[in-house]
Amino acid sequence: MFSVFQAIILGAVQGLTEFLPVSSSAHLILVPWLLRWQDPGLAFDVALHLGTLLALLVYYWRQWLDMGLSLAVGNRLPRRLLYLLIVASVPGAVIGVLLEKQAETVFRSPLLIAATMATLGLFLWVGDWYGSKKRNIDDLTFLDALLIGLSQAFAIIPGVSRSGATITTARILGIDRADAANFSFLMATPIIAGAGMLEAHKLFHTGLAAQLGWGFAASTVFGLLAIAGLLRFLRTHSYRPFAIYRIVLAAIVIAVAVARS
Repeated sequence: MFSVFQAIILGAVQGLTEFLPVSSSAHLILVPWLLRWQDPGLAFDVALHLGTLLALLVYYWRQWLDMGLSLAVGNRLPRRLLYLLIVASVPGAVIGVLLEKQAETVFRSPLLIAATMATLGLFLWVGDWYGSKKRNIDDLTFLDALLIGLSQAFAIIPGVSRSGATITTARILGIDRADAANFSFLMATPIIAGAGMLEAHKLFHTGLAAQLGWGFAASTVFGLLAIAGLLRFLRTHSYRPFAIYRIVLAAIVIAVAVARS
């Protein structure tokens, strides 16, 4: 039986890991697998992602308002940022629709997740270290946005991490740590919103009303904490701890899988 307590724990896991570059989808699969909990399924995942969407809208409401108003009043920088986000969102939306079935079945293997966790961890480590990283969000070009968007498309594979892939690509392109995270979070908003609208119908056939509500609330609260905490952390620290965490977790998953085989 999938309990309210488990829903709250998974909501907290989703809220934290959606924005930290460690893969929320991987953790939502691995936590029940490691603890031998019942897998709540993708409908519950949808509720948790809607919670993180609310966290994004609460935290970045002023930026989205400025971008919306810029279409009418002609404020150049917010309007340009909006166009960049549109360009960055297209690859992820297309790939998400094409590989939806694989996301529900093939891509949920713990060993595949371990491999992608470790691989992206190494890329994050190298990408964070490489280059001068002196560009900010206003320096992004449309080619930069497209490349970052293409990297986001790979996040349909659990373990890759939407924020991990996009932040790594932005860092390789020379964007500083905080702005790499800010652009990653802003471009997550339309992707999560679009996926939530497409999958929302699944929420009405789960029989988990209380669990969905508590999971949604926990995801929102811990998502806000993760966004604010990561941006504060990046003022004085690198992404290296998250890269190490990914590699260590991958090793643990492989060890548990071997022990259970």
